[in-house]
Amino acid sequence: MKAYPIELRERVLQSVDNNAGTRDEIARMFNVSTFWIRKLLRQRSQTGDIAPLPRNQGRKPAFRGTDLEQLNAFVAENPDSTLEEIREHFSDTVDCSIVAVHNTLKGLGWRYKKNHYVRVNKTEMM
Repeated sequence: MKAYPIELRERVLQSVDNNAGTRDEIARMFNVSTFWIRKLLRQRSQTGDIAPLPRNQGRKPAFRGTDLEQLNAFVAENPDSTLEEIREHFSDTVDCSIVAVHNTLKGLGWRYKKNHYVRVNKTEMM
């Protein structure tokens, strides 16, 4: 869902400031919720700004940058290592679960085949 534009925010706050009606009436007039009006008023009083807040992008990946490159090199050198062994090898720099290791390897294009890791076949990716 997109954030409400600044113009709408300004008009809603102007209506609230001018006592153009109750918050329920103003919410119906501008087709917004009363909770959103309360949040907007709280944001204005706390920060002095009514611009939309930045969106949370979710959890950061466990392996980033040089750790990701080191993981790729480690698996290339040790294709028969288990997920637990990989996690233990990187335990001093990366604090993550076995599932995080698996998902990162999957994103790098590694698959566990019989008893070692191999790159994904082009036909397998489709």
